[in-house]
Amino acid sequence: MKIEEVRSTAKAQRISAHSHVKGLGLEENGSAIPQAAGLVGQEEAREAAGIIVDMIKMKKMAGRAILFAGPPGTGKTAIALAMAQELGSKVPFCPMVGSEVYSSEIKKTEVLMENFRRAIGLRIKETKEIYEGEVTEITPLETESPLGGYGKTISHVIIGLKTSKGTKQLKLDPSIYESLQKEKVVDGDVIYIEANSGAVKRQGRSDAFATEFDLEAEDYVPLPKGEVHKKKEIVQDVTLHDLDIANARPQGGQDILSMLGQLMKPKKTEITDKLRKEINKVVNRYIDQGVAELVPGVLFIDEVHMLDLETFTYLHRALESSLAPIVIFATNRGRCAIRGTEDIVSAHGIPMDLLDRLVIIKTSPYTKEEMLNILKIRATTEGLQLETEALTELSEVGERTTLRYAVQLLTPASITAKINGRTVIKKEDVDEVCGLFMDAKSSAKMLSENDSKYMK
Repeated sequence: MKIEEVRSTAKAQRISAHSHVKGLGLEENGSAIPQAAGLVGQEEAREAAGIIVDMIKMKKMAGRAILFAGPPGTGKTAIALAMAQELGSKVPFCPMVGSEVYSSEIKKTEVLMENFRRAIGLRIKETKEIYEGEVTEITPLETESPLGGYGKTISHVIIGLKTSKGTKQLKLDPSIYESLQKEKVVDGDVIYIEANSGAVKRQGRSDAFATEFDLEAEDYVPLPKGEVHKKKEIVQDVTLHDLDIANARPQGGQDILSMLGQLMKPKKTEITDKLRKEINKVVNRYIDQGVAELVPGVLFIDEVHMLDLETFTYLHRALESSLAPIVIFATNRGRCAIRGTEDIVSAHGIPMDLLDRLVIIKTSPYTKEEMLNILKIRATTEGLQLETEALTELSEVGERTTLRYAVQLLTPASITAKINGRTVIKKEDVDEVCGLFMDAKSSAKMLSENDSKYMK
């Protein structure tokens, strides 16, 4: 008797710094639950972020900017990512770091504008006549080549499509066969073919084949409902940056030069202001006709103090544009000099006139109890088991040093426990790794005590 093990098709992903963040963790009335959706504490900051999420959903927030200000390791990036989770996958979220603008290939302002355009979505709705279903057969029929010789040419292709209501056989043009080959369509795939343009779109594999293999690389979709031939409203989500790129680099023909151009790694190209204005005109016309809808997303700029005076002045104009996303800045700096100037000191390293436009959300350092809860969540996310004493010891390490350092000690402590033949991390494992590694404060103390032994 053959017994087969059916494994889960969920893909195992790397655990990153914010894998545990699932949302803002707010109640219906907008008040923050002390510990929910992977976030702990920071109730005021989360409630403020919740109000901003509501404003974004109501489309009343475009062109405004928010600043998350707080010491390092107080959850600024975590709250920004939680906002992205609350908004859903259809709202564009574009994260960047202040130092990204210093590229050797393109101008600083171009990098900023590119990210601005990435954060603005356009939802295009079209009603199309389509043939949709699961492919039951693909049969290309050949005839003698009109050019003579031994070659044969495809005259037409027979394709069978099946839906929950019935099946249909279609006789298609040979050019559509090329599209089918490009999309790598095989029997069992769910596709749709546009009746007027002949464009073929593969939606995924039919979920009837879902348990075919232990390891899956496919997206499974249900068998389409209704008839094979139908009218369907197709919604496409694109960003303005996608439109810029599509128009800046038109696809070449089949000659050698254009094919070489596609093979070689394309250099970053600057998109002209003139082209963007033309695209904006078309986009605005679509919006006026009701064909498209603007979805202002979120541009998250971390370490905003790394921007200089030029980019700050450019941000003013970009924020006032009619097509502007919601901009969220984050910084852990106090009063410091503005980059690009020598003696102008300002709060958070941001000029006063830009600070004037921002709504500032404050994040505060975590208490010992909050650190303990965060460490508990991280241990669960990383699949580690800790004794209560070990958790308490780690939270004390976090209070003495930083939360980030305490979180980093989790995995080394689990390895130490494994070496000692245990699956559960004990207090002595935490003590052992604390003796092996140094945090920033103890490193600085050691340097000041042994100052003469180090080179200047």
